[in-house]
Amino acid sequence: MDHPLLDLINARIEKAEAEGAFDNLAGAGKPLPKVDDPENELVNRLVRESGGVPEFVSLSRTLTELRQQLAETGDRTERRQIMKEMSMLEARIDLARKAYAK
Repeated sequence: MDHPLLDLINARIEKAEAEGAFDNLAGAGKPLPKVDDPENELVNRLVRESGGVPEFVSLSRTLTELRQQLAETGDRTERRQIMKEMSMLEARIDLARKAYAK
């Protein structure tokens, strides 16, 4: 069974083609770039273009911020709390790296 909107989608594509919406697109007439994972390339490209990064990268950025806070903090209680957070983040980064490598 076809998707209920398939006819509408096809009609809009045909209309756009007739109006020239697909003329002069960047990269027109050039071969598609080689990719390592063709099945997931669209998702990967969208994530890259939207600034997405693997979890361990964003956690590492947070860890860097915590290290800066630690360097600027003189209060022992606050330093202890920051070090606890850093320790937990380091463990999460390790897990995230292992999951990403799979």
